[in-house]
Amino acid sequence: MTDHVFGSGRITASVAGHGAELQSLTDAAGQERLWTGLPAWPRRSPVLFPIVGRLPDDTAWIDGRPFHMTQHGFARDRAFAWQDRRADGCTLVLTDDSESHTIFPFRFVLALDYQAEGDTLHVRYHLHNPDPTRILPASLGAHPAFAWPQRQGVAKQDHVLTFERPEPAPIRRIAGGQLQPQFFPTPITGRTLALSDDLFIDDAVIMDAPASRSVRFHAPDGTGVTVAWEGFRELGLWTRPGADFLCIEPWYGFTTPQGFSGDFTNKPGLLHIDPGEDWHGSWSVTLDPASPSD
Repeated sequence: MTDHVFGSGRITASVAGHGAELQSLTDAAGQERLWTGLPAWPRRSPVLFPIVGRLPDDTAWIDGRPFHMTQHGFARDRAFAWQDRRADGCTLVLTDDSESHTIFPFRFVLALDYQAEGDTLHVRYHLHNPDPTRILPASLGAHPAFAWPQRQGVAKQDHVLTFERPEPAPIRRIAGGQLQPQFFPTPITGRTLALSDDLFIDDAVIMDAPASRSVRFHAPDGTGVTVAWEGFRELGLWTRPGADFLCIEPWYGFTTPQGFSGDFTNKPGLLHIDPGEDWHGSWSVTLDPASPSD
């Protein structure tokens, strides 16, 4: 399935029909700012639906029946339909069908819209419940991976995250794919998080109540990206230690808490969309201009 390439004159992006996944994001100088999907992690910006994280034994129990669903759900591995392709963006749609019902027995319509505007790429999500009688329980998340370092010749450990607001709240951690019950002291000092691989030895850093709605990921020379979000409630930060990417992930939902059992509809962190109703969320990334090489 052919990727769709579009842009604003200042940025250029490419999106695949498979998973509606962002494949490339380059600045005006032609520098790639997204992770390129090398073997350390083969994805670039997967769509997480209808779960974020994992289920115990990769199984959702729904109405007394087991449904096998692997990490982060199935949307990232399904072909979306192209609803619109245009010079500055595109819209893709995934709808439930007989195949999805074997994994997740609920009706849904999930649309993603990509729009390039100036130095910013906007990504908008529209989740609709078309079922006239049944609530749709689901989580939805973004998982964009940005090149780290942001510029060749700059050490990874010299990069920082600068949040919109101070972030004193404790963070959450994962063990064995499940959310640990305890909270941990935040590694953020004021608005600044110093980055290193050591932060991610114990998997993702999870902020379940961030005060900020944007964060800037940047190098000492100013080269960086600003990620902003609306509608999403949690924020995950992740890399695979040793790899050259950083994921900045707005989520609505989180992995299964340790000790949870029972019907999927009672899983903590889910959206519950009433019959005929909708949920909207969005994230955007604004590219700072790349600095010329020394």
